[in-house]
Amino acid sequence: MKRIIDANINRAAEALRALEEISRFFLNDMQLSKKLKNMRHFICSFFDNDYESLLCSRDTVNDVGTSIKNPTKNNRNLSIENIFKSNIKRLQQALRMLSEYANLPETFRYESYTIEKEMFEGIKMNIKKYMLENRKLYLVTNSDKFNSDNEFLDRVALALKNGVDIIQLREKNRPAREIIELGLRIRELASNFNVLFIVNDRVDIAKMVNADGVHLGQDDVSLHCAREILGEKSIIGISTHCPDDAKRAMQEGADYIGVGPVFKTPTKPGRIPVGLEYVKWAKENVNIPFFAIGSIEPDNVNEVVQAGVSRIAVVRAIMNSETPEKNIEIFKNILS
Repeated sequence: MKRIIDANINRAAEALRALEEISRFFLNDMQLSKKLKNMRHFICSFFDNDYESLLCSRDTVNDVGTSIKNPTKNNRNLSIENIFKSNIKRLQQALRMLSEYANLPETFRYESYTIEKEMFEGIKMNIKKYMLENRKLYLVTNSDKFNSDNEFLDRVALALKNGVDIIQLREKNRPAREIIELGLRIRELASNFNVLFIVNDRVDIAKMVNADGVHLGQDDVSLHCAREILGEKSIIGISTHCPDDAKRAMQEGADYIGVGPVFKTPTKPGRIPVGLEYVKWAKENVNIPFFAIGSIEPDNVNEVVQAGVSRIAVVRAIMNSETPEKNIEIFKNILS
């Protein structure tokens, strides 16, 4: 029995330490961190008088459990959310065993259920910020200049391999079935390279291909409707062309905005460029991630960055370039 108690003390302490790190460094929640730390210390001290006998009972070499492989280990998604889920369940299971075998007060297990709800709500609110925080280079695709879908997807794969952080599937003129097929293939590529995958305009397709989110224009479905369809954890971005657009997007709960077009671009024919003044305004007034977009090239990205930009979105400089790898390297070096 002492081997069971010893194993579950260690299991509970390890799980609490992992949860404490999430609350401390990801949620920045001092009260929750303190609660988890105190729980960890109490559980360890609860068994202080039995420390020597528990240690003597330990037999890791002959423990048959160490040779039982976890069938899902190699397929696990090591995200903050999944690390939280696995450790809160590990904690609750260990606490149940300690209450059964060692009379640890049940109050700890009951408190862990409250902590689970509290932490998960906090993670849900912070996960999108975490996902977007260090994403600097955003690629918006266009397939119309390629001879085949395979050629187009080869360019997408090359961009992801070389350091693009976010990819948006933007198809204005293709049937929904074709967009879905492309979306499913890009979803797989993006997952392989740990790149965020966004679908332009089409909330329905974003949901069908399990995209990380959707990007909406000023005339698309409302942000509220998109949130209802995709859920709270999905990323929703909005194109903005002036301060009023940006203020409205922030007020409605956008996760990021596009700022532009900075320069005149064939991607948005007829759209008057906003220039660098709006970029400078965004730097001072926008409190969510924003991406400057609109004919940003290696030869003008420096002046965009000097205006206060730390994130850019590009189309032709990667999708239609003869030197996409070189351009990506230039962008990444300047943005970093």
